[in-house]
Amino acid sequence: MYKPYETTFKNQNMTIREKLFNISFSYVLFIVMLAAIGVVMLYSAANGNWSPWAINHLIRFGMGFVAMIILALIDIKILLRYAYVFYFATLILLIVVEVAGHTGMGATRWINLGFIKLQPSEFMKIAMVLVLARYFHTSSLQSIESVRGILPPLLMALFPAALIILQPDLGTALMLLFTTGAIFFVVGVQIWKFVAVFVGGVVMIPFAWHFLHDYQQNRVLTFLNPERDPLGAGYHIIQSKIALGSGGVFGKGFLNGSQSHLNFLPEKHTDFIFTMLSEEFGMIGAVCVVVLNMLILAYSYSFALKSTSYFGKLLAIGLATNYFMYVFINIAMVLGLLPVVGIPLPLISYGGTVMLSVMASFGIILCVHINRNVPLGKD
Repeated sequence: MYKPYETTFKNQNMTIREKLFNISFSYVLFIVMLAAIGVVMLYSAANGNWSPWAINHLIRFGMGFVAMIILALIDIKILLRYAYVFYFATLILLIVVEVAGHTGMGATRWINLGFIKLQPSEFMKIAMVLVLARYFHTSSLQSIESVRGILPPLLMALFPAALIILQPDLGTALMLLFTTGAIFFVVGVQIWKFVAVFVGGVVMIPFAWHFLHDYQQNRVLTFLNPERDPLGAGYHIIQSKIALGSGGVFGKGFLNGSQSHLNFLPEKHTDFIFTMLSEEFGMIGAVCVVVLNMLILAYSYSFALKSTSYFGKLLAIGLATNYFMYVFINIAMVLGLLPVVGIPLPLISYGGTVMLSVMASFGIILCVHINRNVPLGKD
């Protein structure tokens, strides 16, 4: 009779040590295993050298790991209380990027802090999930079913997405909107509204096409026909498919990938690192990476289902969906199933901001798991 109350009371008053013991160590192990694979592949990408990528990747993972544990141990009520603060702070950073951002490879996406180039759009993915979870946690079913009720969260998603598109970074903007759509679906927004948005999007495609940059149009055309420009826009995906196919079942062996080590494979340390892994370790290695990611996603969604608070459920679902988008888009991209959009493979691809944002996401998901029995009011 009193067991639920006792469980809740105990969970609310856990010490730091008790919270540490409530961390899912299997979940953490899967994360460490993926990061270790990343270090190995970046060591290979540098032709058997720790510098410049593998050692930095390891250091960044260590920093991210500390951030993950800190976020896992904080009170989930703090996340609820400061969700809007974090959202607007990240939004300001996006505006700063437009005014005084660092430009690289034709895009202005970063704020140069000297020791790291911060990409605010990556943290906006977390901020968006936080603010939507907070908004819907305090909303009634009647407001969610009304157009007026979903207009504020829709605008909160569209405004940063528009700023990210201006950088330009269409892939990240689409990830942000897809995650928003997933949360809208989970909270019970009617299907007809999704259908209306989809139909509207299809109708707008001919008009939106003219607003795409030349390189973005080339990516779409190359996706439809990679052989149209085999030495130009189609070079990346053609070389990626050659490397994937040459790996076979067991691969060519560590440090023996010809496409990558003879520099036929571009961006082998970032966007196309899954291709290099498949060439050296074959289908077996690729499947291992996919399985590890599936386990992380399965645990993340199970943590969401076990949370007794609506805020916790939406938080874990949103962040898990965002992680799924990373993995799905990157792997589908290098296989030629999606256009090349510059989305890295988390924990394996080289990149500082992505590593920190993904590890922060894992920390928040673990926080939801540890505080799964903590009741949260609508205040």
